[in-house]
Amino acid sequence: MNNVLKLGLPAGSLQEATAELFRKAGYKITFPSRSYYPAIDDPELHCTLIRAQEMGRYVADGSLDCGLTGHDWIVESDAQVTELAELVFSKVSRRPVRWVLAVPNDSDIRGPKDLQGKRIATEVVNITRKWLAGHGVTANVEFSWGATEVKPPKFADAIVEVTETGNSLRANGLRIVCDLLSSTTRFVANPVAATDPWKRQKMDDLILMLKGAMAAEGKVGLLMNVHRDNLVRVIAQLPALKNPTVSPLADAEWVAINTIIDEDTVRHIIPQLKAAGASGIVEYPLTKVID
Repeated sequence: MNNVLKLGLPAGSLQEATAELFRKAGYKITFPSRSYYPAIDDPELHCTLIRAQEMGRYVADGSLDCGLTGHDWIVESDAQVTELAELVFSKVSRRPVRWVLAVPNDSDIRGPKDLQGKRIATEVVNITRKWLAGHGVTANVEFSWGATEVKPPKFADAIVEVTETGNSLRANGLRIVCDLLSSTTRFVANPVAATDPWKRQKMDDLILMLKGAMAAEGKVGLLMNVHRDNLVRVIAQLPALKNPTVSPLADAEWVAINTIIDEDTVRHIIPQLKAAGASGIVEYPLTKVID
């Protein structure tokens, strides 16, 4: 029987962002209509769409060998999994998501102690209860099935909700009191699967390609020719990822410089490179950067 790695992909808000990351990493992945089994062009991978909230549980019990889910859901479910990598991407930005305590703008609640005896609505009941216990506060924490922002003040005194920008909370007349937890996406593995040589190598290879795709985001390559007399001046203009590569050309008086820079700086740097003596400047896209 051929070796197959059972991989869980997060359904819902992170689904497309995850698929795009896999595509940049070199995997062709598609989502057949009404199917929870994405097609991927690697016969050694079997993908299943699972809600991020449940991923840790299915990885922990061996139903899946590995999967991508948020650190928050690992903490919430107390899943006994092996974390192999942090993958900082999300549906909106590269910033971590935050679980925050939010209340109506006119609420008297200013801090954890003000929550004593109050009613709190949230999806992360366990995280919230542990946080309250850490502050010596007892409150009524209720599970929210969604649309949590509309619960205060009629159905709850406060909410614990996830946010990246805070825009949705502000739009619903809520203000953030404090943060409970910061979370990023993690690549987690079943502890037994993580010790299997073939599966672990397959996971490590996959992580390498995903991290390479992430490292390439927002960066481009620059290739240029430079006369040796201008080499020091040209290199001084380059905020390189590492030291630029300098290669000799057929004409011993000239060299080629190859480097990687942030995409949003290209329009400023190319004129400076030209003025410093670079010629034949070529900008090219990157799909992966592997350290």
